[in-house]
Amino acid sequence: MAKVTGIDIYKLLPKTNCGDCNFPTCMAFAMQVAAKKAALDTCPHVSAEAQSALGDAQAPPMQTVRIGAGENELTIGGETVLFRHEEKFHHPTGVAIRVSAASDNADIDAQLAAAQQLRFVRVGEEIAVNLIAVDGMGVEADRFRNASARVAAATDLPMILLSDDAAALEASLTGASERPLIGPATDETWETIATVAAEKSLPVLVESSSLEGLAKLVEQLKEKGCNDLVLYPVGKDLVGTLTQLTQLRRLSLEKVFRPLGYPTCVRVGGDTLAGQSLAAGAAVCRYAGIVITDAAAPEEILPVLTVRQNIYTDPTVPNAIEAKLYEIGNPGADAPVLLTTNFALTYFTVAGEVENSKIPTYVSVIDTEGLGVLNAYADDKLTAEGIVKAVTAQGVMDKVSHNRLIIPGLVAVLRMEIQEESGWEVVVGPEDAAGIPHFLNTEWSN
Repeated sequence: MAKVTGIDIYKLLPKTNCGDCNFPTCMAFAMQVAAKKAALDTCPHVSAEAQSALGDAQAPPMQTVRIGAGENELTIGGETVLFRHEEKFHHPTGVAIRVSAASDNADIDAQLAAAQQLRFVRVGEEIAVNLIAVDGMGVEADRFRNASARVAAATDLPMILLSDDAAALEASLTGASERPLIGPATDETWETIATVAAEKSLPVLVESSSLEGLAKLVEQLKEKGCNDLVLYPVGKDLVGTLTQLTQLRRLSLEKVFRPLGYPTCVRVGGDTLAGQSLAAGAAVCRYAGIVITDAAAPEEILPVLTVRQNIYTDPTVPNAIEAKLYEIGNPGADAPVLLTTNFALTYFTVAGEVENSKIPTYVSVIDTEGLGVLNAYADDKLTAEGIVKAVTAQGVMDKVSHNRLIIPGLVAVLRMEIQEESGWEVVVGPEDAAGIPHFLNTEWSN
């Protein structure tokens, strides 16, 4: 089909400007679809006739693939840009913990119990692993089926089933979670795996050491009715794999090369689990849709989840919390009053250190449009006048028996101005949040 313009797409839309597609008008939505930055089916009111008329021309350059079902379903792919600052990345990398089907039941249960604990709260958001990968490569079918069933019984996370034996894969589906990702489909195994996947409408992992090999396998699998595919490039080393991930992203988004327009998966290796953690973080940064790792201790997996959380935030929207008075630890009339900005990372870091201090505290959060302390001060969004106005409106000074306000050490220059504007005693706190526990337990308590 010839190139489709925004006007061509607009003519086939309802033209109601309802906003259900998250764009202000149908024309704006049509332009994004034409630019391959939105899928036509994002509009819940688009007709089947419109979708049929536009065909592949309306499809985004990278297909979206869903793994699992229910509230823990993982969506990967569907990305529209190479660089985060161009728009944003939409579907965060799935982090999978590998469980070997060759292990005995006790070891499998221990791994699953550890994986269930890999949930953390960072800057007010829960971050966690997303999948369990059951590795049955070279393992007999009964043992693979047993391991898959134990995983499914112990967790509601989506599963990846890895085996080079299609019969073993099919047998393992009996006790596995709903809609697992299966594979890898290689030059030797793709036909038998395609039969299983097409019959049960399952997503397939496609493995090759070359991009040409991946493209060939994709075409073969699609001919067999397998449409939900995840590319599994295998480089000679980490650098080679990261290079392939970057090339796949460019071919998909810049060249709109349909045979490689799918999300990716990598399994990271390394001589140590710490090395695997570093490799997993690098793969997250280089476009991996799924990362499979053996690194499952909290100190090994938290850095990976943190990198993912940072990358998959929207750079066009400030990461801010509500500006208001927060109470930590049931503070009373003698509790200290700390001032900070509504940049989420700043607030949650301050709140965590206040909790560590064990001293109940009021935290007065000022609206700085999501900027941190220094940036807000430099942009005139953290001023003495604004601070006095906000703290007064929050009424915190009516809750305490003193008139002391603790400001961040980074803006100590505002101390006298706030003091003159308000009549409060302004105390300069530590420059870094890590100093809050010591400050509250020594300076304040004394």
